[in-house]
Amino acid sequence: MRTNSFSLHRGVLAASLLALITAAGCGNEAPKSAFPQQTARKYEQAVTLEGSVSDNKGPIKTGNVKVSDEKGAVIAETALQDSEHYRVQVPAGTALPILLTFYPVAGGEQLVTAVIHPTVTKYDITPLSTAIAKKARALGGYTHGNLLVAAESMGTVPEANKTTAGFRGDPTTQYGGWH
Repeated sequence: MRTNSFSLHRGVLAASLLALITAAGCGNEAPKSAFPQQTARKYEQAVTLEGSVSDNKGPIKTGNVKVSDEKGAVIAETALQDSEHYRVQVPAGTALPILLTFYPVAGGEQLVTAVIHPTVTKYDITPLSTAIAKKARALGGYTHGNLLVAAESMGTVPEANKTTAGFRGDPTTQYGGWH
């Protein structure tokens, strides 16, 4: 009786493993992401988003900031009033992600920031936020994972490690000696 029970368990185990291997290798599944799927989020109550707008030359004090969904439908908007700071009210029930897009009055580049977290209310709109949003969209959309990968790809690495943590040599000759 013991031998039959052991054989039965081995058979069940083998069948289970075969089913797992077959399911994993069939190629019909969506590729696995390193990041969990983002659940649908929305603002449960009205919220005020705020921040500043700047370009590579500095703060921008004229133009409009529009809040829109991914398809471009405008949800809310505000004008910069002789200040780089903006505040805009977003209504309750607004689904995320949304985009904060700056439209310049007198020509210039549109700038954008993607909003995906309902608890964060401060967003600066800059050329860097624009590059990150564009890269995340190209990666498949405005998700936490895509924005993270996009942001990490925007970082720069110095040509040489000039920090003391990377120091390998005589401290009296590197950096001109002790001070």
